[in-house]
Amino acid sequence: MIQAKPPAKRPTRTDGERTRARILECAGLRFAALGYAEATSKSIAESAGVDLASINYHFGSRGGLYQAVLAEAHRRLVSLEQLQRLMASGLPPRDKLGRLVDNFAKGLAARRSWHIRVLAREVMAPTSHLRVLYQRELAPKLAVVAALLSEVTAIPADDPALLPCVLNVVAPFLMLSVAASGVPGPAREMLRMPREALAAHLRRFALAGLEAAGRDYAERTSLKSSPSAAPAAPAAPPGAAPRGVGRSARRSCARSGRNRRSRNPAPLR
Repeated sequence: MIQAKPPAKRPTRTDGERTRARILECAGLRFAALGYAEATSKSIAESAGVDLASINYHFGSRGGLYQAVLAEAHRRLVSLEQLQRLMASGLPPRDKLGRLVDNFAKGLAARRSWHIRVLAREVMAPTSHLRVLYQRELAPKLAVVAALLSEVTAIPADDPALLPCVLNVVAPFLMLSVAASGVPGPAREMLRMPREALAAHLRRFALAGLEAAGRDYAERTSLKSSPSAAPAAPAAPPGAAPRGVGRSARRSCARSGRNRRSRNPAPLR
């Protein structure tokens, strides 16, 4: 009798990994509540039950800890692995776009979590660490999103015409992330919608805009690739035969012109 193999066990975390995860979680809560400027390393260490040396050991510095918190916050909103799996799913481009919007909306649904508030604080009051977040997290993810939108629009991924498409798809979620942190305004009212209804609304508008952008791009490229009309021939001087007329006909035109001038001599002065 063949016995089924037991399910693979998840690798257990070492004490160092558990300590690092606990510091990261406590730091996320402190940075979300107070901001980077006000959340001190001492208060984070106390809430995590560690000493200051542990923060320096695992993250190098308070700045390194904040960069790790921003990266973890963005991964909780949407991870690079999620996007890569979506691109490799084999779904039609429109369905991939729908899944992308659904994943973003699902991340916004956890608006009481610290990762939304940390990202919102960084967007509203950027620090020097935003550049690191862009390089490590945003840039690789935006490249995958651009590849997906290229499939939807048929605009090459390296064409500048695709950049507005990427921004127009991502920008609403950036605004909603800020609103989810408690900032008042119309975007916050949108978050009161059921998640499925909000995702459907954003899908509809994103798809309509992308399809319109794809049509415009196709029209522009077809006009550029079509052969241009031949330039018009210069106008013939008075009395000259049109182009393409035989030599004898041109001579006849020239004689008739001389005859007209002889019958109408110029007045004497």
